[in-house]
Amino acid sequence: MHQGNRLLNVRLAANPEGADNADNFIDIERLMAIARRQARTVILTASVGLLLGLVYIIVATPSYTAATSILLDDNLGKFADEVSPAPANMQTDTTILSQIAILKSSELADKVVAREKLEEDDIFMNPPRSILSKVISTMRGVVGLFSSSKPASTGESAADLKRDYASALLQSGLDVQRQGRSFVIDLAFTSNDAELAGRIAKAYADVYLSDQLDANFDATQRATVWLQGRLNELKESSQAAALEVERYRAANGLTAAKGALVSEQQLSDINSQLILAQADTARARALYNQYQSILASGPEGAVNNAAVVSDQNGTSVIGTLRARYLTITKREQEIVSRFGQDHPQAVSLRTEEQDVARQIFQELKQITESYRNQYEAAQSRETSLREGLNNATGKTSSANEALVHLRDLEQNAQALSNLYQTYLGRYQEASQQQSFPIAKARVISVASTPTDPSSPKKKLALAASLLLGLFAGAGLGAWREYRERFFRVGEDVRSLLGVKFLGYVPTLEGISEARKAPVPLEGQASPARTNIIRMAVDNPSSLFAETLRNVNIAADVVLQGKQSKVIGVVSVLPDEGKTTIAANFAGLLAAKGSKTLLIDGDLRNPGLSRALSLSTQRGLVKAIMDDQPWQNSVKVENKTKLAIIPTVLHRNLRHTSEILSSPGMKKLLDEARNVFDYIVIDLPPLGPVVDAKAFAPLADGFVMVAEWGVTPRALVKSILQSETEIAPKVLGLVLNKVDMKRLAKYSSYGSSEHFMERYSNYYIDHSPKAPPKA
Repeated sequence: MHQGNRLLNVRLAANPEGADNADNFIDIERLMAIARRQARTVILTASVGLLLGLVYIIVATPSYTAATSILLDDNLGKFADEVSPAPANMQTDTTILSQIAILKSSELADKVVAREKLEEDDIFMNPPRSILSKVISTMRGVVGLFSSSKPASTGESAADLKRDYASALLQSGLDVQRQGRSFVIDLAFTSNDAELAGRIAKAYADVYLSDQLDANFDATQRATVWLQGRLNELKESSQAAALEVERYRAANGLTAAKGALVSEQQLSDINSQLILAQADTARARALYNQYQSILASGPEGAVNNAAVVSDQNGTSVIGTLRARYLTITKREQEIVSRFGQDHPQAVSLRTEEQDVARQIFQELKQITESYRNQYEAAQSRETSLREGLNNATGKTSSANEALVHLRDLEQNAQALSNLYQTYLGRYQEASQQQSFPIAKARVISVASTPTDPSSPKKKLALAASLLLGLFAGAGLGAWREYRERFFRVGEDVRSLLGVKFLGYVPTLEGISEARKAPVPLEGQASPARTNIIRMAVDNPSSLFAETLRNVNIAADVVLQGKQSKVIGVVSVLPDEGKTTIAANFAGLLAAKGSKTLLIDGDLRNPGLSRALSLSTQRGLVKAIMDDQPWQNSVKVENKTKLAIIPTVLHRNLRHTSEILSSPGMKKLLDEARNVFDYIVIDLPPLGPVVDAKAFAPLADGFVMVAEWGVTPRALVKSILQSETEIAPKVLGLVLNKVDMKRLAKYSSYGSSEHFMERYSNYYIDHSPKAPPKA
């Protein structure tokens, strides 16, 4: 039946109500329970953090921060500089980052040190140090005493080293940041002296502006000197190239006029003249041929064509003769018509007409000869020009070959000349920029002497220390929860071990440290006396007594049918209170009228006998090993009539497990079953001691005792799994030394432990040093 109950408990523990969905959601109740349990730790740690913050504020050396703002404005130099071809955003970011690097540079720090003579300022060179820095400096000094290495000599003087140290101190207190995406740079300096902080921040801005002017002047001066030297080189190179062009032109006859070579101009002129000469020759040939054809027609044809010749050339002689001829002809025709052809005047006119015709013909002959001469002259001129053209064309071809090299020389000379002109312009610009006292930055917020310290920030320090304390407390609480491996509530017993949970036993007040008293030797008695076996008897309405009654009910239910029940009380670890539980359980059984025998079965450490301070010469060992009756070793408690068999420690006793499992022990129990209803045995722990394991076959059941918050759950589980003789006989487990005020913190809202305080009126405790409850 016990086995069936145990299986039922296991099933109930394996599938509690609501367990199906528990893993799908965050267990808020559990988190709240953890917060309640660890609230004290968190509050304590937060208080410590807040206290440390207060200590820090008290001992920290105050620091003052002075700030100035510098605007980088390119418009200030737009009249002196050229526009950069780089993108505007890239140019802006690069410029600002460069200026920040300059402000943080050691060179600018050296200039500030030199201007303000900071190496001679004792306040700056020897600032007050915090306790932490003093400790670190002392530790470094101690380490340096044991260090064999020596600093290498750099050859610098003491003054140089002092300035370097001042520069390093200056840079350590400097902070340079850009304001968002603007062109403004914030420069702040922190010092232990407010006046010094303001003075250095202002000096930094002034030195930076002066450094910009000096840098611009130096850069322009260096550029001017370099450009001047470069101009001299370019001038010499340009002159040499031009001179080489002229020399080559003269050597190859490539004289030029009006932008072109003389040979080219001559060739062009001859070609033009030849074209005109060819036209003249053609015209002269045409006139000559025309007049020849006229002459070939005879005198009469010449007279008839005289009108054409006269119209073409406008010759006045031929025109006059032809007019005369026409007049004579007309007169002749009139005479002939009047007087006939034989009239003397008609004959005279005909003779005169012939004479004029002859004169016209002679005149045409002369003109024809003239045109022949003109034609021959034009033809001769044409031939001469063609020969000159051929000569000029040959010379031009030779000149063109040299002209290619000449063009190369001219291009080189022109390039050098253009480069010289460009550098000359840059030189003039650089010379002008030397006189521009323009810096591309200006101070828009002048540093002043700070009135309030910037560090420590009291509110921030307190808030940070409190927050860090809370985080540390939460971490410590989480670590404690992670290390929580102990039994806290009955649900832990049921779900992990699968055994019945028998109840809680609170921490009892007024119990003397009897277990720490010297163990009584055989024949001796200890002076330590307590009412340990009467805790439950004297306080029958206490939670302690109620838990032991629950143990009694469990034993009666599981072991029903047995006339006499042998119950062993065990624990896993020493000092878990099993002896107290065993003594009070037996006392409670005896008080209700049951015949009860209490045996101290812990032969190695008889805590029960020591606590009861029983003065006897006989104990369990002699009752088992001697032939004398065991009844001679029994002691009876007067009030409850509880029978007790104590144990007297034997120094030479070694095989305790064999004694507990011996036939003598079995015989004692068999005889005691006939007399007592309950036999309660206080057994050694189940850990490395095998006595309880050896006694297991003789016991009807076991009551396990575990200390609340001390006994590891995994240890109890592993022992029960390994002890196959004990595990089936376990009636249940009692959690001892429970802090009832903290118990509810480890339980969920719906558990009985959460409402334990509501049952306080049902538990009336009259134990020593505990005031009675209403």
